[in-house]
Amino acid sequence: MPVVDMILIALAGVGAGAINALVGSGTLITFPTLVALGLPPVTATMSNAVGLVAGGVSGTWGYRRELRGQGRRLAWQIPASFVGAGCGAWLLLHLPEKVFVTVVPVLLVIALALVVIGPKIQSWARQRAEKTGRSVDHISGRRMAALVVATFAVGVYGGYFTAAQGIMLIAAMGALLPEDMQRMNAAKNLLSLVVNLVAAVAYTVVAFDRISWVAAGLIAAGSLIGGFLGAHYGRRLSPNVLRAVIVVVGLIGLYRLLTV
Repeated sequence: MPVVDMILIALAGVGAGAINALVGSGTLITFPTLVALGLPPVTATMSNAVGLVAGGVSGTWGYRRELRGQGRRLAWQIPASFVGAGCGAWLLLHLPEKVFVTVVPVLLVIALALVVIGPKIQSWARQRAEKTGRSVDHISGRRMAALVVATFAVGVYGGYFTAAQGIMLIAAMGALLPEDMQRMNAAKNLLSLVVNLVAAVAYTVVAFDRISWVAAGLIAAGSLIGGFLGAHYGRRLSPNVLRAVIVVVGLIGLYRLLTV
């Protein structure tokens, strides 16, 4: 692989790691880069998933303080992400890529809409909880069930394509949880890491020879640095700014999905 290509992949990894820690959808940087440099789409997807595990670790570690107090809910969401990722990885290895990619723009539009209206949904949920005499932080069984199903669905998507899974997780949690934006972002980082890790293991075991290990290694090195940077600076952003970043990155990602 030419040195220039290696540098470009490493830089894309830095950007992807930072964006994943902040928002999610860093794949929309690395995946088009790998395809543009000549890697087949499926090889690019698998190599990218393997490489971004390192960035997921650094991003999750950077947001570890915001994870405190979320253990009970994550005990349900983590298994949902794990099983969903396994199903998504199976789909990538057995179905034509175009079957799933055709629905990605629709899913992303829905996710961005939920991010935008999320505050109104949360406000409605808090007002309803106050009227019924419950804690504003109470999560009903139905909402928890809906959250687990949504987490599983995003896990399937993430195990197959990975792009924008973070945006979808934020959208689902924002619509269903009376939770702070930064804490949701921390949970998103952990759940995305679970999905990428499961997918990476599945790809490695089943399709070791179809992965570009040079590209995966470069993305890993870059995303490890980017994850630390994104977590460090992301915590300083206000919820509204972070929400705006999610929408902007999501729209850019939608454009790339429609044009790549």
